[in-house]
Amino acid sequence: MSSSAHFSTKDRILGAAEELFAQFGFAGTSLRQVTSRADVNIAAVNYHFGSKENLVNEVFRRRMDEMSEQRMAALKAAVEQHPGELEPILAAFVEPALAMAQDRHGGGAFVRVVARAYAEKNDRLRKFLSDHYGHVLREFARAIAAVVPNLSKEELYWRLDFLAGALTYAMADFGLIKRPAGTGEAAHRERAARELIRFAAAGFKS
Repeated sequence: MSSSAHFSTKDRILGAAEELFAQFGFAGTSLRQVTSRADVNIAAVNYHFGSKENLVNEVFRRRMDEMSEQRMAALKAAVEQHPGELEPILAAFVEPALAMAQDRHGGGAFVRVVARAYAEKNDRLRKFLSDHYGHVLREFARAIAAVVPNLSKEELYWRLDFLAGALTYAMADFGLIKRPAGTGEAAHRERAARELIRFAAAGFKS
């Protein structure tokens, strides 16, 4: 199997799974549906992923590895270039997620997958996400705590949790504010990020 064929097959399976998980949920999607959508046989799924659980995890890893790297790089720059400022730290958390959500190559589907993860009780998935991406949240918590030292650890994590929820809502773009006619997606995303950062900063500082 050539390298290009290897990645093409794997990517087709991931893309099909992402779309189906977004539409039907994790429990409601069968591997047979995935293979049919990706136009592969079950052996290909077993070869690349081994199990449905691993396939679910890899759907998240494909998006979240890159987003986490972007967040951590932006956080490092924010702390070094804007010491003592809260808004740049929040921007480092918010902006990569909104950019990913508007990625034309499946970003919208992945946002719906994230919503499914919130809605469906899947302890194994939650453990996978905590094990692989919990360190990102902890790094942001440390950076925010240094800027807003009056918050207790419990208050800090409550507010981070609320920010993550608001960000997920903004990523899904089903709120009251729709993109105005004549406004491009990038400009609308920048406005959404700006408003969410201002809102969150006020919440952390209160």
